[in-house]
Amino acid sequence: MNANELLTDLVGGNAVLIAVALFIIICIFLGVRIVPQSEKHVVERFGRLRAVLGPGINFIVPFLDKVAHKISILERQLPNALQDAITSDNVLVKVETSVFYRIIEPEKTVYRIRDVDGAIATTVAGIVRSEIGKMELDQVQSNRADLIAKVREQVAAMVDDWGIEVTRAEVLDVNLDEATRAAMLQQLNAERARRALVTEAEGKRRAVELQADGELYAAEQEAKARRVLADAEAYATTTIAAAIKENGIEAAQYQVALKQVEALTAVGQGAGKQTVIVPAAAIEAFGDAFKLLKGRS
Repeated sequence: MNANELLTDLVGGNAVLIAVALFIIICIFLGVRIVPQSEKHVVERFGRLRAVLGPGINFIVPFLDKVAHKISILERQLPNALQDAITSDNVLVKVETSVFYRIIEPEKTVYRIRDVDGAIATTVAGIVRSEIGKMELDQVQSNRADLIAKVREQVAAMVDDWGIEVTRAEVLDVNLDEATRAAMLQQLNAERARRALVTEAEGKRRAVELQADGELYAAEQEAKARRVLADAEAYATTTIAAAIKENGIEAAQYQVALKQVEALTAVGQGAGKQTVIVPAAAIEAFGDAFKLLKGRS
């Protein structure tokens, strides 16, 4: 028996075993699935959803099950989108948005939506237009954080049925056309001019108020001084009247004599006067005053 006949007899006797071994190897190869950490695999059996394989080693039924979809669960970013929107005060603005999302339930994503990126972009554009339509231009510029929060909340609610999680939704910029920019600049300049006029008017009004307060204070102080002088004169008059009542005519003569002496002294102290005219009764007045003083002592 030659070598060819020996090989034929050997292969013919072990053909079944070889076939079984090959079948087992193929089954193992087809039945074991290693899924990367960044992916999830959707398994179908006869065209219907069978299971979703997570990261690691997984087993499926060979020839019955097949991996129909390999879905990445990494976070994705949509291209920045620029869409037009009209505010509630009829101003056309161009809004630039950016969206980040990731797939958390692949079985929903692959069987409920075909173009995930396009669907999310359309949803974001519609929500942004709707929210900006409820706001005035000044509110869009000043309350951008509230706008972003509303957009993110509504987008997350609408894409939940697709097995998608929106991690970030940002309004990057709100741009205006040239005509609107020129109108806003003119309005801003007018507002600045108005504020300047108001500030100037307030300054003038305050100055008038302060001047009036100063004049009122001066008048009040003058009135107080006059009242003090009047009180002093009244007190002096009362004292003199009491002295006259107590001492009789001598007290009155004494006061008259003092007034005459004071008047003569004032005339004698006048500036530029070398000669003083003394009334004839001056000597008599001095004498009466000294007599009265001597009598009182």
